[in-house]
Amino acid sequence: MLEPLTHPIGSKDAEWNESYYFVFFDKRNRIGGMSRVGFKPNKPEGMPFFFLFLPDGSAAGYHATDNGSHYPRSISVEGMSHIRKNDESWKYVFNGSMVVVKNPETLPDVRQNPELISDLIDVEMDARFSPIHEVYEYSEHMTPESLELGKKSGDQHWEQIARINGTIKLGENEFRIKNALGQRDHTHGIRDWTGIGNWFYFVIWFNENLAVNPAAIVMDDGRLGSGGFLFKGGKNIPLKEIRLLGHSFRDDGLYPVSTELELIDELGDKHRLTAKPGRIIPIPFEDSAGNKSVLVQSFGDFELDGTVGGYGSYETLRRVKG
Repeated sequence: MLEPLTHPIGSKDAEWNESYYFVFFDKRNRIGGMSRVGFKPNKPEGMPFFFLFLPDGSAAGYHATDNGSHYPRSISVEGMSHIRKNDESWKYVFNGSMVVVKNPETLPDVRQNPELISDLIDVEMDARFSPIHEVYEYSEHMTPESLELGKKSGDQHWEQIARINGTIKLGENEFRIKNALGQRDHTHGIRDWTGIGNWFYFVIWFNENLAVNPAAIVMDDGRLGSGGFLFKGGKNIPLKEIRLLGHSFRDDGLYPVSTELELIDELGDKHRLTAKPGRIIPIPFEDSAGNKSVLVQSFGDFELDGTVGGYGSYETLRRVKG
């Protein structure tokens, strides 16, 4: 059974947020995409982003804001729609123009430096999301300490893996997506992009029988507010503890280089996960007090207990210090 599509506003805080995320990667076409539609009804505000990592190494991006007037009647802002169907599948639809840059890291700079834009293309996406397992909810399996540390990143957090089928049209080119792996998440609660110093969130697929989704907020004193699950043999196995063995960044302290984790699941089994990001799209945030952070979106390479070939999203959030 799926979680409720929307939730009553649980706080008067302006940063109370209900957020929907979709990510997929098609290995055959070497194209991956990620979209988030978020609503802050106390402002009110609706904000989508949609990124495509393209086969030639470039990236396309779309971002918009409106007053969130469609929420909670529909999960749609401007050209991006997340649509839940009656059969518990989902449909992801986009129709609009996307900016293309040769170097994905320069995407946030195009407003100030339009010469970075290599193309502006009309894009249409029609993607069908067919789940392969039961929805997993983080907070049901998190420790009280992890729940407390995670208060600024949402109260509840649902995840589900699926086969993705459909089409993506980029100008004159069309990509047919056939049984690619993808995932969705859904959160609600206070989402303070600049109030959290450090988090990581990995969506990792090896095949339809093996996937893993570890996530954690990392405090300045080294404590982790962690959650996630291992999907193996058709079952969701909660991750009871995550130990951060290594988390390296470039000299700027913002862009990740690699991560190494020890994962301890509900069965008591320990797993070693190593991760490296690929091309990076940074998303800067700044609040009214001038606090800044950078959210990194990337598709990474992963190894779990010696099994190589894992792929999926590698996401970090880092607060800009100073």
